[in-house]
Order: sequence, then C-alpha cells, then structure tokens
Amino acid sequence: MDKNSKLYKMRQKYISHPLQGVGAYLAYWMFALMPIDTASAFGGWLLRSLGPKVGQTKKARTNLVAAFPEKSPEEIDRIIVGMWDNLGRSIAEIPHLHKMRPGGPRIEIVGIENGLATKTDDKAGLFFSGHIGNWEVAMCIAEALDMDMMSVYRAPDNPWVENLFKRARKMFRGQLVKKGPEGARKLTRYLKEGGHACMLVDQKMTDGIAVPFFGRDAMTAPALAQFALKYDAPIIPVRSERLEGARFRITFYPELKTPKTGDRHADILAIMTNVNASMESWIRERPEQWLWLHRRWPK
Repeated sequence: MDKNSKLYKMRQKYISHPLQGVGAYLAYWMFALMPIDTASAFGGWLLRSLGPKVGQTKKARTNLVAAFPEKSPEEIDRIIVGMWDNLGRSIAEIPHLHKMRPGGPRIEIVGIENGLATKTDDKAGLFFSGHIGNWEVAMCIAEALDMDMMSVYRAPDNPWVENLFKRARKMFRGQLVKKGPEGARKLTRYLKEGGHACMLVDQKMTDGIAVPFFGRDAMTAPALAQFALKYDAPIIPVRSERLEGARFRITFYPELKTPKTGDRHADILAIMTNVNASMESWIRERPEQWLWLHRRWPK
C-alpha cells in the first residue's frame, strides 16, 4: 500500500466515516422519535424533493431510458421521483422495523403455502428477493414461515452505519452473514446441514456471469443457482411491495423450475435467467419501487 492510500484510509477511518456516522445516527433517532407514518411520509418528501437534483439521478435516468425505451421523458421523470420517494420512506422506516410484523396491519402475506412447502421436505431451501419496496421489510420472511434462516447482506463500507443496521435488524429471526469469503463458507456449511437462506440477487457482480435483464446482459452472481444444484434445494421467489405509505405486501411465489441437464454451466445460466426474468416482471409492474441507482449493466 503506497503512502497516498494509507493517508486516504486514515482520513476515511478518523474523519469521513465518523462524520457520516454522526449524520446517520442523528437521522436515525430523528425518524425513531416520529410515529412511523409521519417518519415514512417525511422521509419520502425529503428525498423526492432533493434526490432528483443530485448527480446520482443521471445514472438512474440512463438505466430507465435503456430499460423502457417506449416511455416518454415525463414518464421517466415520474418514475425517478417515485424511486426517491420510496428510498426516502425506506430509510425513514428503518428505526421502526421492529414494529412491523408479518400478517399484522402493516405487512400482508400472500402465498405463504409456497414458502412453507420447503419447511418439511428435509432439504435445504433458498429464497431470493431484490431491492424492491422496502427490502428490509422482506427480512421478516423467516418469522412469517416460523423457521430459522440465514440472510446474506452486503455490509456498508462505513462501520458506524453498519452498526445502525445491526441495531435495526435485531428483529430478524436467524443469522446474518456478510457477503465475502467468510460469509460464503458459513452459508455453505449451513445449507449442507439442511438450512434455509435468503439472498438479494439484483446487484451487479463484476466477476459474475452475463444474464439477460431488461434486454441486456447484466453481470449476475451465480451463487443462488450453484447452491440450488449442489444441495438439490428448491428456490422460492419472494416479492416485497409497498402498497401505500408504510404498508407492504410480501408474496411467496411457487418454486422456480431448476433444470438439471447434467451441463452445470448451462443449468446455472438457465436458473439465473429465470431469476432475472422474475425480478424484471416485478420491476416492470412497479418501476418506481426498484433502486435504479445501481450500476447494474456495463457501460
């Protein structure tokens, strides 16, 4: 590591991360002190007012124009405003996650029999979702199914922010593991013992495989398909939707078909193509609820 890199890391550790952390804690407790509906509405208003003006919006607009060439500039703008509103609400709802229980007045559960089918089959089971609606709410699926589960997440670069998420995620039933080599080893052991796991599968993975997504190849993590084939594990799609304000619907879909032709590479591609097709269909129905800020496709 050269001198400049060391200096950058020191500034990040002792200056930028603590400053960002203080801001995150202040926002967290501000939203925590509000009633959940007030916090959600205020967070939505704040980001739909500020978000469209920041540089990140250019990335979202580029993605949307490529994904929906048939939509007018006005329609694209409305989706962008809706995306920022949904993101602002999702952030503001984080301190209130412990108040939202599956099957209660805020989280409607649909198709639970599809999830329960994996509970008594004496095999490992896999659930996948994406950054749609409030994806933190989707973490309640273990409680909805009354089963232990391992959830894989990408840790924030800032440890102060990660500690906030850990605090909010105490409502999650099961184990949380970070993406990375150690997390992969834990997940492998867990599935080998017949455990169930949930993954968000809509982020770019540079060393993944090229899979169609909105008509273009997107580098996609193949782990879900690899585990499904290795452990003969059923794959259950799980969709999180924001209905109105801080109310949601979690839908468990029937088991995804997993071809087993003997050609491992072809089977992995086929499975992940089906996974991306499921994600795409959900996003097309409610495009404003997906996080279009991701660098999902190559330039």
